[in-house]
Amino acid sequence: MAKKGTSIESMAAATQSIVDFSGHGASLGAAGYRVASDHPDNCEFLGEPGQSIAISPGKDGFESMLVGVAWDNIRIENSGLFGRWFKKVRKIGVDLDIGCLYELKDGTRGSIQAFGEKFGDFNEAPYISLSGDERTGDAEGHDEYMLVNGRKWDEIKRMLVYIYIYKGAPSWSDIKPQVVIDVPGESDLYVTLSAHDDNLCLCAVGELENVRGGIKLTNRTEYFPGHEEMDRAFGYGLEWADGQKRPA
Repeated sequence: MAKKGTSIESMAAATQSIVDFSGHGASLGAAGYRVASDHPDNCEFLGEPGQSIAISPGKDGFESMLVGVAWDNIRIENSGLFGRWFKKVRKIGVDLDIGCLYELKDGTRGSIQAFGEKFGDFNEAPYISLSGDERTGDAEGHDEYMLVNGRKWDEIKRMLVYIYIYKGAPSWSDIKPQVVIDVPGESDLYVTLSAHDDNLCLCAVGELENVRGGIKLTNRTEYFPGHEEMDRAFGYGLEWADGQKRPA
């Protein structure tokens, strides 16, 4: 069941009204892990690697879309043992970030992520912008998100959405991260990790491809020791130094 159309301004305003963004710091997930039974009528879940779904543009193309990351809040004991699950309590040491590699139709390629302050641009190329890091983690809503300019989707070839543990996070299976794609007029799309590798800090979660003007979303769920290894696997061809893309 599709949602009613909403503007990107209202989507962003709703999110920004409940979270405070600041500089790069510990991101504490508040939106929380969801399963299909939570919202059976307006969500699609991609739970296995290789599973995909296609969205066709309307007669006026796409409105802009939101790509967010959600995960479960937890409390970490000073002893290093995990306590029970809590909401709205002080958390320590969890910093999970969202980013993407992108390729435009003209061959331009790059990365967007808080680390290195690569926040992109919504109105100019690459037509993708990152909100910033969310510190409080106490309110419902997307803790960190990217906005994609749907009116410029025809100029985007593909984008690989990834999440990475920046500092001191517990195991992937404990925080249960998932990526949410919100396209106005369509059901929310949830990409869920079906497997977890606690030895690696970076996970390519989903890839959005421009196929004949539409959106093809594929669950990738593949873990890597760093950005360069992930880049090589998906063929974006960037140059990296110490986990950061070198300036063009």
